Amino acid sequence: MTDAPRPAAQPDPDDASDSPPAASASEVLGAALGGAAKRAGLDPTDNATTGHVVWRAMGGWRGILESVVPGLVFIVVYTVTIDPETGDGNLWLSLGLSVGIAAVFTIARLIARQPVAAAIGGLLAALVAAAFAAFTGEASNNFIPGFVTNVLYGSAFLISALIGWSLIGLAVGFLMGEGTAWRADKRKRRVFFWLAIAWASLFAARLLVQLPLYFADNVAALGTLKLIMGLPLFAPLVAVTWLAVRALYPPAPK
Repeated sequence: MTDAPRPAAQPDPDDASDSPPAASASEVLGAALGGAAKRAGLDPTDNATTGHVVWRAMGGWRGILESVVPGLVFIVVYTVTIDPETGDGNLWLSLGLSVGIAAVFTIARLIARQPVAAAIGGLLAALVAAAFAAFTGEASNNFIPGFVTNVLYGSAFLISALIGWSLIGLAVGFLMGEGTAWRADKRKRRVFFWLAIAWASLFAARLLVQLPLYFADNVAALGTLKLIMGLPLFAPLVAVTWLAVRALYPPAPK
């Protein structure tokens, strides 16, 4: 009599030798940052010119308008409606028009079936800022979410540089397909360190200039400087970052 065939051995669920290794935290973060940079048009593998890259990072004319107009409308309307006796402008009108314009931009993108992430982000930012000002009755509190954002971003860039895991390096490493191998290259580590410091300095500079105006309740000057220290400083730093990364990863000769 022949023995009955034995059932095939079942894989041990506890044996993970054949499963792919779990991604490390740095790889997950690098993939997230790299994906965001790529969606913003900041892909070092793209042979675009620096000006074109900066323009795409700002979102073109529409992106600039979506970033600037709601805040500009808030400042202009609040300033022109200031009551000489109380020194306060029409807060509700300023907030309503600002949020309304942000909503119009979002709806326009939905109608045109265009990407709405930037517009929705701008609308949410306007709503949160308006909520701070509306609930407190203080126009200057409209800028609190911006301060929080600057603190978080600035701290993230600074800490990443100081511990040797520059956020710029993580994003570029993912985009260039080398993961965290850049950390073994002293030149790349040095460049990514200073790029992270430069971005941290931008966010710190905004806080150093704008916070005194907030505590002085100078809404007009605060809003004006927020606009000036927005895209006009963001664009040059994007260009510097792009040029530095392209110097580290020159395009292959055709």
